[in-house]
Amino acid sequence: MSELENQLEECGVCHSLHPMEELGAFDDTLICSDCLEDSTVICGRCGERMWADDDQGNEDAGHLCQSCYDRYYNTCDECHRIICEEDAYYEDDDRVLCYDCHRRHRSRYSINDYSYKPDPIFYGSDTLYMGVEIELDEGGESDNQARKLLEIANAESERIYCKHDGSLNDGFEVVSHPMTLEYHMKSMPWAAVLEKARQLDYRSHQAKTCGLHIHVNRTAFGDNIAEQEEVIARILFFFEKHWEELLKFSRRTHRQMEQWANRYGYKESPAEILDHAKKGFRGFRYTAVNLTNANTIEFRLFRGTLRYNSFIAALQLIDRICAVAICLNDEELKRLSWSTFVGGCEQYPELVQYLKERRLYVNEPVQADQEV
Repeated sequence: MSELENQLEECGVCHSLHPMEELGAFDDTLICSDCLEDSTVICGRCGERMWADDDQGNEDAGHLCQSCYDRYYNTCDECHRIICEEDAYYEDDDRVLCYDCHRRHRSRYSINDYSYKPDPIFYGSDTLYMGVEIELDEGGESDNQARKLLEIANAESERIYCKHDGSLNDGFEVVSHPMTLEYHMKSMPWAAVLEKARQLDYRSHQAKTCGLHIHVNRTAFGDNIAEQEEVIARILFFFEKHWEELLKFSRRTHRQMEQWANRYGYKESPAEILDHAKKGFRGFRYTAVNLTNANTIEFRLFRGTLRYNSFIAALQLIDRICAVAICLNDEELKRLSWSTFVGGCEQYPELVQYLKERRLYVNEPVQADQEV
């Protein structure tokens, strides 16, 4: 071996000989400058050099070492794009999706985003329609579970959909399209839906986080805004006059009402209460009768329930309150006693049963099944 060859060292990558001063050390390997450039890269996150074969990044994400990838990144199982961990969406089947794939898949999934609001489909034939929101908790925010409820309710057409609700611990919200009371009672399989929810270990009344909200179309109250507001004012007056009875009916506590379904406060006339509600509660929706929606008013007082009789009784009560507010004038409504009001509910057997259970029907208490 010549003296010159004795002064050369072998590159650990290309195995060519180089003067020692032309070689560098990387990962316990002597490496020439060409191989250092061709065979190693620098992590764009931490700045550490690594072998190109160990690069966990790609053209979109840049170079990433294994440590930074494991700590800060993930890969979309659908499009295989590398995404920041904070931007990843985890599906029920443990798949990881980027935002775009999540949105695309969500349209095929059972639980929609909270902002989801499809065009309403009206069921039944009448002037007054009710849309229901029933919150379920403690059984999991699971697409598979939600799908089982949808299969029952939507066997013939889309009658309900499910939404994420951030106020729940581990559940979701079931929302119905607007239906007449008759359709809710005779055509919509609520009994089967609520029973399936119980079988899937969901709770509503017992969860203490759940409400039952009922939307009624404003057009049911009149042909123009002035007519509608006269009726709405009488509804508000009825609530204030009979607040204690409605509180008992709701199954909520005073504290829960203050948090989720506050009252406006009693005034001497329906018009005064409506005026106070519009001026003093502008944009505030956590009231027993929420007026912030353009096309509906929302009754928020009821605690959630998976018991069919309690559920239907709430719908019947709202139908009855709306009916008297439409039919009576201000003076007649002001004179209406609670006993007279409930005495006119005989056409609603579930409502009468529930009123008796809650000791709100002419002192005729009966034994009630446990709320769920």
